[in-house]
Amino acid sequence: MNREEAVTRAQELVARMSVEEKISQLRYNAPAIDRLGIPAYNWWNEALHGVARAGQATSFPQAIGIAATFDRELVRDIAETIAEEGRAKYNAYSEYGDRDIYKGLTFWSPNINIFRDPRWGRGQETYGEDPYLSGALGCEFVRGLQGDGEYMKAAACAKHFAVHSGPEAVRHSFDAKASKKDMAETYLAAFEMLVKDADVEAVMGAYNRVNGEPACGSPALMSILRGKWGFKGHFVSDCWAIRDFHEHHHVTETAEESAALAMNTGCDLNCGDTFLHLLDAYRAGMIKEERLTEACVRLFTTRFLLGLFDETEYDGIPYSVVESPEHLALSEKCARESMVLLKNNGLLPLDRKKIRTIGVIGPNANSRAALVGNYHGTATEYITPLDGIISFLRDEPVRVLYSEGCDIMDDRIEKLAFENDRLAEARIVADESDAVILVVGLNETLEGEEGDTGNSYASGDKADLLLPPPQRGLMRELAAAGKPVVLCLIAGSAIDLSFAEENFDAVIGMWYPGARGGKALAELLFGDYSPSGKLDVTFYRNDSALPDFEDYSMDGRTYRYLRGEPLYPFGYGLTYGDVEVTGAKLSEDGSAVEAEWRENGKAPTEDVIEVYVRAEDSPFATPNPRLCGFARVKAGKGAGGSARIPLDPAAFTVVNDDGERVSGGSRYTLYVGTSQPDERSFRLTGRRPFEFEITR
Repeated sequence: MNREEAVTRAQELVARMSVEEKISQLRYNAPAIDRLGIPAYNWWNEALHGVARAGQATSFPQAIGIAATFDRELVRDIAETIAEEGRAKYNAYSEYGDRDIYKGLTFWSPNINIFRDPRWGRGQETYGEDPYLSGALGCEFVRGLQGDGEYMKAAACAKHFAVHSGPEAVRHSFDAKASKKDMAETYLAAFEMLVKDADVEAVMGAYNRVNGEPACGSPALMSILRGKWGFKGHFVSDCWAIRDFHEHHHVTETAEESAALAMNTGCDLNCGDTFLHLLDAYRAGMIKEERLTEACVRLFTTRFLLGLFDETEYDGIPYSVVESPEHLALSEKCARESMVLLKNNGLLPLDRKKIRTIGVIGPNANSRAALVGNYHGTATEYITPLDGIISFLRDEPVRVLYSEGCDIMDDRIEKLAFENDRLAEARIVADESDAVILVVGLNETLEGEEGDTGNSYASGDKADLLLPPPQRGLMRELAAAGKPVVLCLIAGSAIDLSFAEENFDAVIGMWYPGARGGKALAELLFGDYSPSGKLDVTFYRNDSALPDFEDYSMDGRTYRYLRGEPLYPFGYGLTYGDVEVTGAKLSEDGSAVEAEWRENGKAPTEDVIEVYVRAEDSPFATPNPRLCGFARVKAGKGAGGSARIPLDPAAFTVVNDDGERVSGGSRYTLYVGTSQPDERSFRLTGRRPFEFEITR
């Protein structure tokens, strides 16, 4: 069904409603209208990395890990899987008349806010710090979720519009102030791509104000979204964000005024309860019925596009597809591609024939909570790193020893014990082992959304980039043991890993790898596959050089504007192989880079070829070259090949101080390789990207 037909049907249906009935449909938990044959519908569902919060579902790596794959096709496959499981669950629930929250087909995903500051707890939900990567992968997620059938398979939602990336503690009252250049170049770029290129069905507003206007009631933002970009779908508030208008932002005085401001500005759907005051606002003359009708038509247009009043090709999707073998295999594939090898002095891959005892140590080594991040569903099987290693070595004459080592946050595990009550055990395990796998990090109780975590001291954000004190003590103890150590970090953000870089033999970034992440880790450790993930955020040496958390200027932030040297740069990640780009040129039509590459005989591997661009004669260019293209390649040992890498259509433009995208001038340098063209990446990899200049 095309949008024009859906709009016509929506208009005909809404025309039969009273004002009271129209208003009733503008909140997330829309009631049934029996006389019109309209069933109840709950708009609120989540699917950042699998259908969330409604029981069984395939558990994929958290979004920050999905993005570390730099794999467009994989992201689309994951979204298609989520849509299929969402349909299967919706079909089954509908048979039982269950129309509760988290059981509909309107998924409030993806989160394409820019991960501008590593302290932000919700950064794990995003696709990292780069606008182009976020937009490109976000578009694939939307296309996969919404599908290309006669009806929309599920509806995607780009959130949170806009300029939102912490701090969580003040998000309900915070005014994010950003320049016109930063708005267009960084904070709005991915949203524009999802609206224009992927026809995302919904956009969700943010809690904060943006340059003085509340994001869910901002004429400036709405003029960009609907006016400049031509967005046709529906706009939904973040949950209880409209209540913030009068309670925290103080741009209105009453709930009626807040409801009217949001509605009149263009917010169609309220996640929250402030739209319960719409009728009073309407009776007081604050809102015209035409605007209520418009909002209602937009919402029913989405429901018609989903085929919720028709028979569709999706009605026969059975519940048995949920966590099917194919879907679980896709989750494992994503976990394998997402893990980033940050350091390897030659220890990895481990030789199982030479190891007789392996120690698995750390608070995240056997933690289910550490696998899944936030906004997750429920898996029927969780494979922790300990589980994965035990299973992998089951047929080998290798003994596996385990110690939790310390609590993830507290100073002891047994409440009646002394401090550091597992530290001696960890040292004993290390002393008995030929090699140690140390698994540290965070989980959703230490980083996440305000109100949803146990991290009350920072409202879900991190106070700094350090691991909690007990884990730092455990790291020092194991460094002193003198045994080969592989540090595995399970976290959704950049952590200060300077101690690990200096003291351990290998370092692996696992993100939150999904319910089966431990299996993927074991296969990586023992060389069943080569790691190939790339960092989608900068790992800073520490937080001393970070700008103030509440400063939304991009100056000094992310790899594009970074001053100084990172510990691990954006785009960095080692493999067991050695892929080298030997040549590259711009395609004849200028839309792609054609690259030649070879694997220099170390090991079969996958890798990501990255393209960065620098505008050489524009004062508005970013200080450092920026990502403008990427593609995965598969390389056999000693093999070579070619790759056509599509370029960002905006690659040869810049954003001026007025927020206008203009030509970047006549001279550009393109860098094509498996990392950024920065000095730190060169020292870590021993290889520079292939470089060439073009004039336009």
